Amino acid sequence: GFSSIENVALVNVEGSGMMGVQGIARRLFGTLESIGINVILISQASSEHSITFATTANEAPKAIECLEEEFKRELTLKRISSIDVQMPCAIIAAVGDGMWNTSGVAGRFFSALGDAKINILAISQGCSERNISAVCFENESTRALRAIHAAFRLSHTVVRVGIVGVNDIGESLLKLLEGERNKLRQTFELDLQVCAVALDGRSSDLVISKSPVTFGVAAGSVTSAAYHKAMKSNPSKHCVSFTSEDDNRDIANVVQGGASALCQHVIVEDNAHSVIFDCTAEEEVGKMHATWLSSGVNVVTANNTGLSGPHELRTAISNAELRQGKLSASYLHEVTVGGALPVLSTLRDLLNSGDKIRRVDGIFSVAMSYLMWNMSPPESVTENTNFDEAYTNGAFRGDLIMPTSQHPNAEEGISFSTAVAEAIALDLMEEDVVTDLSNEYTARILMVLAKELGIKIDGDVHTIQDASDKLVDSGTKVDDFKKLSADLDEQLKDRIAKANLKGCVLRHLGSVDVKTGAIEIKFVEVPHNHVFAITPPTCAIVRFFTERHMVYPLIVQGPAAGADSTASALLAELLNLMRSKVGPRNGALVRANSSAKLV
Repeated sequence: GFSSIENVALVNVEGSGMMGVQGIARRLFGTLESIGINVILISQASSEHSITFATTANEAPKAIECLEEEFKRELTLKRISSIDVQMPCAIIAAVGDGMWNTSGVAGRFFSALGDAKINILAISQGCSERNISAVCFENESTRALRAIHAAFRLSHTVVRVGIVGVNDIGESLLKLLEGERNKLRQTFELDLQVCAVALDGRSSDLVISKSPVTFGVAAGSVTSAAYHKAMKSNPSKHCVSFTSEDDNRDIANVVQGGASALCQHVIVEDNAHSVIFDCTAEEEVGKMHATWLSSGVNVVTANNTGLSGPHELRTAISNAELRQGKLSASYLHEVTVGGALPVLSTLRDLLNSGDKIRRVDGIFSVAMSYLMWNMSPPESVTENTNFDEAYTNGAFRGDLIMPTSQHPNAEEGISFSTAVAEAIALDLMEEDVVTDLSNEYTARILMVLAKELGIKIDGDVHTIQDASDKLVDSGTKVDDFKKLSADLDEQLKDRIAKANLKGCVLRHLGSVDVKTGAIEIKFVEVPHNHVFAITPPTCAIVRFFTERHMVYPLIVQGPAAGADSTASALLAELLNLMRSKVGPRNGALVRANSSAKLV
């Protein structure tokens, strides 16, 4: 088992004149014995440079006074440099017969303390191997005990969660955390407690849980129903309803502070692990990432405005990631490129395994993918869909939200205006459509990729936009865009017709060339049978040209849009982070309704 002793003082007698001198330990402990001081713990390294012992805080002043008198001559001659005390401290001990002759116990014990950012002041272990004791500051003792209990699977590892952005993604994430909480507790022994939720970066309101963090017992967590009850608002119409026993409980309330106050509600002294999910696309929230990381809070983000922001902001985030070395908070941004697709992880795996990446290109914007597919569809769309449905025994459903087949001239495509209206109705475009049409969205993604590839970027996202083949300028207002629509209809119709004459379709592509450092976004005439041409709408595709994939590129392709898939990817990022601390234990892979799942 594990236990702690509070109200302890740690006394250290140190000096180079102690090395190889007989009788120092006898005099030290003899003096303590003569005045009735009880020694709880002793620690001495083989260098003999110091002797450390623990006693109660009440007895420490008397012990220091008597030791200074006993070693007065050595202190005067600098043979002993100091006799000092640290308090209040606590002793954390692991005790049990099961430790004897069992490798890995000490490693797990101290790894847990390290992960919890506990500063260990002294260590003691007897050769019986039935006890390991470590001394830490008293205000860290509760956190230390929780970390050790979780590491040895005597309790759940608690992660305090903050969320900013109750849009479709944030709403879906709230419901996912609510629905999966019990399974994560059982399978991963991980308890994700949502303790603070901010509507966005502009709102001054913050919904917080009324329940404090608990140890070993499931505490209250802010659910979607609790959030909307506190805010007196309604859930998003795009989110699947999820009924919980918490729906009718008053478990959350509103305080002031907004997103900027998330840290003070997520961080508590007694808990080691905290995370903030950024589900927005707001630049103001992106500016907070470095502050959160510097405070020791892990950040899982779908918002790429921080990594594609001004040079000063990008530098601040990079510095915050390294501020505390191996104990620094983690910045998880897989979702900033390709949504739920494993683009950045694939890139890192290639680099980590020694491959050399020469070029990355593809269709990065789901909105532009949808527009171009519907305006300039490839040939034989129906034949391909019919084949996939037959070959996969019903597993392939096609693009369920693709309305192209509803148009009488599906193979000929539709107008730009019609395609934009459909994309907006399907929530495939950003809140401000100009973000997609001016190439700002794609430019930010390419900036993140360039950073991962070590390419130094001069300028900012607007530099890439200005050099790109864009439909509208970045400063265009929505009203102005509506006036431009008729002109854009004709311009794109012309370009698509010219592409058709060459047996091609028009596609919106982005690329990063490592050799030249060039970042490009442009409309390209692509052969009808090319992989870019047949990539379905609502899907992204990314190609990696590397030294090992020279003949054909490595391709990552799939649906990148959708609140549910993005929320799942955000949660997966956190679980990957916690994998080194807690791994699957009780989960089993089962088949249910012709699908495999972990229960």
